[in-house]
Amino acid sequence: MKTLFSGINSIFRFYYDGFRTMPPWGRKMWLIILVKLFIMFAVLKLLFFPDYLGSRFKTDEEKSNHVLEQITTKPDIND
Repeated sequence: MKTLFSGINSIFRFYYDGFRTMPPWGRKMWLIILVKLFIMFAVLKLLFFPDYLGSRFKTDEEKSNHVLEQITTKPDIND
């Protein structure tokens, strides 16, 4: 157990020292990366991926039946 904590501590120290000694342009780049990730995962999810199951089915059983049906049935190509 002690080796686990010392391993976690050494990993934490590695990243802490790296970010602490990072030049200002590096910190700005990390800020840009974090803002882009927030936009991709939070904003775009809200805009382009609505809650399909929650809006069409009321119970968990109806949702699971729909998902099971969609997974197991072969789509008709002629439609």
